[in-house]
Amino acid sequence: MKKLLLLFVLAFGLQQMLHAQKTLKVWIVRHAEKDTTDKKDRDPDLSSAGAERAEALKKELKGQRIDSIFSTDYKRTKLTGFPLADITGISIKTYNPAMAKDLVKSLKENALGKKILIIGHSNTVLEMIEAFGAKRPVPSIADDEYDYLFSLTVKGDKVDVKTNKYGLKSRP
Repeated sequence: MKKLLLLFVLAFGLQQMLHAQKTLKVWIVRHAEKDTTDKKDRDPDLSSAGAERAEALKKELKGQRIDSIFSTDYKRTKLTGFPLADITGISIKTYNPAMAKDLVKSLKENALGKKILIIGHSNTVLEMIEAFGAKRPVPSIADDEYDYLFSLTVKGDKVDVKTNKYGLKSRP
């Protein structure tokens, strides 16, 4: 009986150790350029420049073998992720940006070893990075900045953030 208990404790400890070694890879972007022709439209589609940027995101990440894509519940965020979702066969899952900490907790508990894309807004992307436990890599994201691609590598409590750009330069 003691040997069985010891074996169980060792197996559980090994499982926990292996679980702690797995890395979570996350890319976080702001939605692509939105169509601003109708100033009253609170949920616009992407503009033609935004559609091009969504294609650029697909090209940037298609070799990464993304496991899941998360988007806020707006057309512009979903349409930003759609080209990548379409070629990979992934359904886009929606999340509430006000519940970023809950999403992060769930990903840290359930998605170790996975690769995730999260699409948000200029006022939520940096907060999402902070929810993972990292510092803001840039002070803010302006209304006319759409080309940031933040790459997070999460291993236990350690988070490494890299800041890149993709697609055409968004600020003149």
